[in-house]
This record gives sequence, C-alpha cells and structure tokens, in this order.
Amino acid sequence: MPKVKMILDLDTGVDDALALAYAVGHEDIDLIGIIASYGNNLTSVTAQNSLDLLDLLGQNDVPVFYGATHSTTTDDFTVMEVSKTIHGQNGVGDVLVPKSKRAVSEQSGVDFLIEAAHKYQDELVYLPTGPLTNLALALEKDPEVGKLIGQTTLMGGALTVPGNVTPFTEANINQDPEAADIVFHQQDKLTMVGLDVTLRTLLTKQHTAEWRNLGTTQGKLYADIMDYYIDAYYNLDIDKRGAALHDPLAVAVAVQPGYVDTMPLNMKVTTDKKTGDYGRTIGDTDQLLDPCHSQAAILVDQERFVSDFQNMMKKVLA
Repeated sequence: MPKVKMILDLDTGVDDALALAYAVGHEDIDLIGIIASYGNNLTSVTAQNSLDLLDLLGQNDVPVFYGATHSTTTDDFTVMEVSKTIHGQNGVGDVLVPKSKRAVSEQSGVDFLIEAAHKYQDELVYLPTGPLTNLALALEKDPEVGKLIGQTTLMGGALTVPGNVTPFTEANINQDPEAADIVFHQQDKLTMVGLDVTLRTLLTKQHTAEWRNLGTTQGKLYADIMDYYIDAYYNLDIDKRGAALHDPLAVAVAVQPGYVDTMPLNMKVTTDKKTGDYGRTIGDTDQLLDPCHSQAAILVDQERFVSDFQNMMKKVLA
C-alpha cells in the first residue's frame, strides 16, 4: 500500500509536537509539509516550533508554511491565558528546543494546500489540529478543494461530551466557529476526532520516563515537554491520571481508522452568538436526509492506541 501524502496544519503546542513525531515515524505517512496556524500560540511562534521540532527529529527537508494569523471574523489574535498555562509561554512546555536555521517557506499555507489538493487528490490527507481557518480560506479561494482532498481528519469538536472552553464548545472550534461551519458543510470525506475520544487516551510520566531513558537529546526534550503538559493537566484539575493525546490520535485515525468507532453524521457548527451554544458541533437537521459526507468518532480502543503510540515514540526518539 503506497504512503499517503499528509499535510499537518498545526498550532504547535505540546500535543501538536506529539502528532508531528507520530507522523514522522509512521511507515504509511509521507509528511509533505506543515502549515502553521494560530491557537496555542501566535502563528510566528507555532511555525518556529514546527521547524525546531522537525530538525530535532532529523526531518529538515519538510517545509513549513505560514497559515492564518487570526480567525475569519477578527483582525488579530490574542493567545488565551489557559493555553499559556497548558502549553507554556513558548508553546512547548517552556522547554528550549535548539532553534532551526531554516526559514518558513515564502508560499502561503493556503496556496500550498490548494496546490497539493490538485496535485495529489485522493492520495492527500489533510490533518488540522487547530482552528479550521486555513481550510475555510482554501475553500473560499478554490471550492474544488472540498471534493479533491482524499481525507480530512480534524482534531476538534465535541459531540457526546461537554466542550473544554464552554459547556458546548471545544477549543479548536472555538477559535473560529464560522470557519469550522464552512468546513463541515463544504468538505467531503471529513472525520471529526473530538473530545469524545481523545479524552480517553491518557499518557503518564511512566511513559515519558521511558523516553528519557532512551538517552537521546530528542528523548529528553520530548519528555520534558510532555511532563509540563501532564503537570498542567494535574494542576488545572483537567485530569489527574495523565494528559490526553488529542492531536496524535487524529493522525493515527487518519491512516488507521480502526482505532475508533465513528457515527456517520452531517454536522454543523452553531454560529449564533445569542443562543448560548456558539461554536457547538452537532448534527445538522437540514442535512439529515442528504448523503453523508462526514463522520464523528465516538468510541476509541484507548489501550491499543496508547500502547501503539508509546511504541512509535520510542522508535522516533531513539
């Protein structure tokens, strides 16, 4: 089976860093580029984080592109204080990763995505782990993208559990609900990997100790980054058992869908700020009788995934 061509769209914080490492190590993935987005930090910071981590992992041939710097309905972006607490001021647990000497590509991330969609079509997997602004902008510029991309698997949303920003809204969707609604309506072959499943996949300091014991620079730095995240989960009372593998699970599901059970459902994102559920991901009653173009992950084989993830990380970080 040929490798899929994958584009990661990252707002590179801690779990994005894990997703990047997982994609680098997976034998079925050819990582052709990373689009930097806002969310866990500013786009300029997330782009640099991606470059630094790629170099740390020996992947200095993978280009990084600038994506959107703010949502489709705002003129600027301010990082949420809770994001700084969870991911650190620098996005990667305040760990100092050696700075890459490479520069961000001059081509825009949106244009790179459109170009790749036309070039690779069914071979292309697009995987956003932050806001869906870049894909919405690509759809606005070239609506064909909605049908060209082979698979779009996003980390975001919450269907059967509460959100983590409001009782209804998950953080990535919350950054740009209007863009997310465009994507949910216009993007075919869409899978939502949301809090329903990612909150069940927990990593602990027992796992990161194994990374540290590899005796490599990348093993130590990644352990430091993840330990910060685990501590933040504990101190904020998000989960005292460990920290969720949000973004890596989405990468895994994109190439090994058997990790999750999904429900076919055409969805929408609520965009009326007056109703109290702004940014909610939910089934769209107007599309209930239409052919289904999207799925929501609702159950996960967490033991198998966490075990496979740990094995992958030990391989990548060795």
